[in-house]
Amino acid sequence: MPLAALALLVATPGAARDSLGVFDRWGAFSDATPRRCYAIAQPVEAGGASRWRPFASVATWPGRGIRNQLHIRLSRERNPQSRVTLSLGERRFELVAGPTDAWAPDARTDSAIVAALRASRSMSVETLAKTGAPFADVYALRGAATAIDAASLGCVGR
Repeated sequence: MPLAALALLVATPGAARDSLGVFDRWGAFSDATPRRCYAIAQPVEAGGASRWRPFASVATWPGRGIRNQLHIRLSRERNPQSRVTLSLGERRFELVAGPTDAWAPDARTDSAIVAALRASRSMSVETLAKTGAPFADVYALRGAATAIDAASLGCVGR
């Protein structure tokens, strides 16, 4: 994925964003205020047309004492009664979710997800759309571990 596409993915007005590198389909960035560093990617397969850009990110927030926190922006609005399942190889994780976003339920699960992510080739996030139709967003993980490491290092000592 070109750096320009990743930069557009995370662009917000007035945000100071520094690129820490692009590693295959994953990029690493840092923001000054609030201080955070993160690895981010778009799905290689999205569950449908969307009004927004879906993504997966793993962020470090030094001021909050948070490291390697998963955040998923789904490609479609989900059915509020449906579960969101993240699959990495043989591992399955149930995420907590709002209408369009999902997260690990706690820091321990974040750590387990990042460990599984480092050992896997792809990741999928499955749920039901608001209409009830199933969908999955699929991510290639080549470069993810390096981007996560770059993001972690980007916030060290700052």
